[in-house]
Amino acid sequence: MAGSSNVSNMVVGLDIGTSKVVAIVGQPTDDGGIEIAGIGSHPSRGMKKGVVINIESTVQSIQRAVEEAELMAGCDIHSVYVGVAGSHISSMNSDGVVAIKEREVTPSDIDRVIDSARARAISEGQRVLHVLPQEFAIDAQGGIREPLGMSGVRLEARVHLVTAALNAVQNIEKCVRRCGLEVDAIILEQLASSMAVLTEDERELGVCMVDIGGGTTDIAVFTEGAIRYTAVIPIAGDQVTNDIAMALRTPTQHAEEIKVKYACALTQLAASDEMIKVPSVGDRPARDLSRQALAEVVEPRYEELFTLVRDELRRSGYEDLVAAGVVLTGGTARMEGVVELAEEIFHMPVRIACPQNVRGLADVVRNPIYSTGVGLLHYALQEARQGHGRQAQGSSVMSAQPRREDAARRGDRDGFSALARLKGWLKGNF
Repeated sequence: MAGSSNVSNMVVGLDIGTSKVVAIVGQPTDDGGIEIAGIGSHPSRGMKKGVVINIESTVQSIQRAVEEAELMAGCDIHSVYVGVAGSHISSMNSDGVVAIKEREVTPSDIDRVIDSARARAISEGQRVLHVLPQEFAIDAQGGIREPLGMSGVRLEARVHLVTAALNAVQNIEKCVRRCGLEVDAIILEQLASSMAVLTEDERELGVCMVDIGGGTTDIAVFTEGAIRYTAVIPIAGDQVTNDIAMALRTPTQHAEEIKVKYACALTQLAASDEMIKVPSVGDRPARDLSRQALAEVVEPRYEELFTLVRDELRRSGYEDLVAAGVVLTGGTARMEGVVELAEEIFHMPVRIACPQNVRGLADVVRNPIYSTGVGLLHYALQEARQGHGRQAQGSSVMSAQPRREDAARRGDRDGFSALARLKGWLKGNF
C-alpha cells in the first residue's frame, strides 16, 4: 500500500469534470512511468460545461473524491494539480525575439525569449495558463528544439499560448481551497490527457487528440513533437444523455445508465431484435425498445460532434498534417461504434486511448475516463523533473504525506468549527 511507500515524491491530480470529480495519487517509477497509489471518484455536482455553477456542491464533490483517494493511498493530501476545461479557454500561437547576451544561449536567454512571446496582448479578464514552446530559431536557422548552449546573436521562439477566463479559474481555485487544499498548478485538461495517452511517434507524425468528457469535448493537435492548436467544443456526453432522456421519455439517471450499458454510435452495428427495458417517468410501466432504435437517437449526436471536431481541425490548418490520425479518449469515447463512425467522418485512422505507463492500480486506471487524472500526474512529474518553478520543487513534493490525523485541516473539512479543530488536534497529538 502507498501508506508504507515513499510518499515524499507523491503528487495528486484532481480532474474536476462536469459529470465526475476524480482524484488520483501517484509517484514516479524508475522507468519514467507512474505508480498509482490511490483513486477517488465522486459524481460531480455544481459544474456545467467545465465551469463552476455551484460552489457548495463542487466543494462537496471534491471532498468526497479526495477523501476516497486518501483512504486508498493511506496518506493525507495537501495540494493538487487541477485540470481546467470549458469554452472560456482560448489559445493562439505567438512569437518572441531577443538578443543573445553572451553570444551563446543561456537559460536566462530562453526565459527572456519566452517572456517576450507571452507579452502579446491578452484580453482583459483572461489569465495565461501555459506558454508551450514549439520551436526556436537562432539567427536564420529555424526548427531548433533545444537551443541551450548554441552560438548566435538573435534568438527567436514560437510558442502556443493558452489563456482562461480569470473568474472561472478563480472559482475552481476557491472550491479547492475550501477543501483545505492548495493548488500546485492549473493545467489545461487536453494537455494533461495528451501526456497520458499519446505516443512519441504520434506527436512527431502529427495527431489530433479528442477528449470527449461529460460537458466539453477538448481538442489538441500535435505535429513535430509540439502542441500546435487547442480548442473546446461545448457538446459532449451530457447532450447524448439528454437526447436519450427526451426521445425515450425516461428520467436522466436512467438515460445515463441506458447510454453506458446499451448505446451504440452506429445504427448498422446495433441488432434490431435485441430489446432493452426503458423505465418511464412517474408510475407508468417500463417499455421495451430495440437497441437499434436507441442507436438511431445516439448516432446523430455523435455525428454532429465529430463533424464539429473535423471543422475545427480544418480551421486549424493542420488537417493534412495529422498523419497518425485521430486519438479519442474520455468517458464518452467508450461506446460501441464510435471508432467506426469517427473513421467515416474523419477519413483517417482513429483509435480509442487509455492512460499509458501506469503501474499499481493499472487495471483500474487503464480506462479513458481517467486520462485527464493520470495526465495531471504526468504533467506534475515532468515539471518536477525539469525543476520548473516553485510548485515543481516545493509543494508538489509534499502533495501527500503519510496518513495521520491532521487536526486543522480535518476540522476545516468537517465544517470549519473551532471545536472540531481542537478535537482533531488533541486526537492527532496525544
